[in-house]
Amino acid sequence: MAYSSYLTLAIPALVTLAVTYVAMLFVREYMLESGVTFVNLNVKKGKVTPSGGGVAVAFGFVIGMLTYVFGASFGFYKPAATLETLFGVVLSILLIAFVGFIDDINVKTKQVKTTGMRDYRKGLKQWQKPVLTFVGAIPMMAINAGVSTIAFPVIGAINLGLLYPLIIIPLVIIFAANAFNLLGGFDGMISGAGLIATLGLFVYSLIWGTYNGAIVTIVLAAAMFIFFLFHKYPIKILPGDSFTYLVGAALVDAMIVGNMEIFGIVVFAPWILEFIFHLRGRFKTTDLGVLQKDGTLLPPYGRKIYSWTHIIMNLKKCREWQVAQYMWLVELGFVALAFGLKLFVFP
Repeated sequence: MAYSSYLTLAIPALVTLAVTYVAMLFVREYMLESGVTFVNLNVKKGKVTPSGGGVAVAFGFVIGMLTYVFGASFGFYKPAATLETLFGVVLSILLIAFVGFIDDINVKTKQVKTTGMRDYRKGLKQWQKPVLTFVGAIPMMAINAGVSTIAFPVIGAINLGLLYPLIIIPLVIIFAANAFNLLGGFDGMISGAGLIATLGLFVYSLIWGTYNGAIVTIVLAAAMFIFFLFHKYPIKILPGDSFTYLVGAALVDAMIVGNMEIFGIVVFAPWILEFIFHLRGRFKTTDLGVLQKDGTLLPPYGRKIYSWTHIIMNLKKCREWQVAQYMWLVELGFVALAFGLKLFVFP
């Protein structure tokens, strides 16, 4: 990749960092004043924390992507990415973040029971989530994003034809958005793991993928890094579904436009497994722990496993921030596995 191309990656990323930081400060105060808050059940005397941080991430991501488009449109450089593709990704992110925002603002005046716990935030009904997250797939379907021929390990290249844009893309985006949403009950856990996954896809894009994948992942990583600073322990703002839906869909969008679907499946494997864990509990279980007097957490269902966090809490008595860090290591392990498979098994 040429030196000028690296600049066209760096400048949108820097703009994203600045814009997301300012947006995060605004959204944090606005959500707190508006009552869009969450009671942290992992700490004593549950702390009330503003939610909906994904709105700031979406804003920063969109401005970062438009910074690249601006430079290309006004002739500052010859675009290495396909602008039509980038606009499709931007619209996909905006639509799915809006659905998540609708979910975030459904806050009740009295506690209601959700996924085995009682909280003020009710959110969308289970059947509504996959239906509404479908809107995030529409722009990617409309532009016929990606390449329908995929090289599968052992099997070889298969041309999926119209099945790819019209069936596979919407199903995968819906699945990823909702699966990513399942693992987010601990300070810094989802933002840290998601950032590691995004950086893994970015490195892959630089080496084997496309510039489309590189610009999407570096801008997404910049926005997520700022959010991580606010979300890590001790937490200052919660992600909300506006964040989890957004990142799940954005990771898939990046895999599609970067032609790195097989690599991306391995990177995304922890969330695929989390979906299977929750499926065992009919999506009525929680990933949160049971708070003890010493500040540690015990698994809520004993030896029964319905989440990665249950595995972690069964292996070791942890505090909230430790559970998050172990989950980062899990994701880092899967990213390393993906690179290992690419380098040594299926080059």
